[in-house]
Amino acid sequence: MENDKLDEIDIKILNALQDNSEISFESLGKDLGVSKSTIHYRVMNLKERGIIKKFTAIVDPEKVGMGILAVSLIRAHYNPGYVEYIGDKLKNIQGVWGVYFLIGEHDFVVLIRAKDKEDLNRIVETFISMKEIERSNTHVIIKKIKEDIRVDI
Repeated sequence: MENDKLDEIDIKILNALQDNSEISFESLGKDLGVSKSTIHYRVMNLKERGIIKKFTAIVDPEKVGMGILAVSLIRAHYNPGYVEYIGDKLKNIQGVWGVYFLIGEHDFVVLIRAKDKEDLNRIVETFISMKEIERSNTHVIIKKIKEDIRVDI
């Protein structure tokens, strides 16, 4: 979706919901100077267009015992359809929360959340034991500098 198809009100709604998705349509309407029904209509339209994917709780991984964050760069054996096949296998490993296909020296980057070193080892061992994986290079993140799921609009 191109940004120019979003008007100023849509952008303000998206930014406000990214700050606080629990804000009522009534409060948001007052803040933006439009009616509650206008906010409702626009939010439903943004959802129908796939701009708003869903509303969800954001859980602090460290507070639920998932304090280890790691990134693994994976090189795979090329075969027709390997992106979808390997991508599906990787995304279904418990502890993997992001899988991205790359162009370049590595084929995939895998983002991992683990409970402890043993859990991280289990996750890495799972994908390096796959016959389709040629090589993996895993990096443990020791300090989070910035992590923000917001999209600047």
